[in-house]
Amino acid sequence: MAHAGEVADELQRAREAAEERRLVTSAADGSSMAFEQLYRRHAGRIHALCLRMTGNVATAEDCTQEAFVQAWRNLPRFETRSAFGTWLHRIAVNAVLQQARRRGESLGAGDSIEREVADVLADHSTVDPGRSRDLEAAIAGLPPGARHVLVLVGVYGHSHEEASQLLGIAVGTSKAQLHRARALLSARLGETETNHDAG
Repeated sequence: MAHAGEVADELQRAREAAEERRLVTSAADGSSMAFEQLYRRHAGRIHALCLRMTGNVATAEDCTQEAFVQAWRNLPRFETRSAFGTWLHRIAVNAVLQQARRRGESLGAGDSIEREVADVLADHSTVDPGRSRDLEAAIAGLPPGARHVLVLVGVYGHSHEEASQLLGIAVGTSKAQLHRARALLSARLGETETNHDAG
């Protein structure tokens, strides 16, 4: 039965991919209704990415809006060889980086922590709410460069090579920033645990 379930899942994914390709083609031909459907499919995920990278709700909303504006403008040039979601993901990262540059932020030069971060960002229900808030606050408080690499590599699973291309930094810098993010998170989460224990 598990095999039948896997086949059904595969068929469902194929149908969704075909539907998405149809929407992308229609939107590229100027259909605002098709683009609106693409927006509904991807807005939540893109907003979550922007929120993780910026640590600010208003900035994340601006970046999400900018990402979809850029996607609409550039859709006729989109090559359907890659997935629309992957392409949109790159546009969103660029929107965040442009915001950071406008604000004058510099990108600059722990596995268990990373897994816990990923768990919190993926599904709050499995994590203690207090711990979840502490993690969210700790991530938001990271320096921009460290936060961006943590989100892309530690949470979204990009390689350092991919992260370095998306962020316009060297692979070594990406690795250093991830190490820095882990160390800062470990220290900050240790502090919050100490404070909770003391309270």
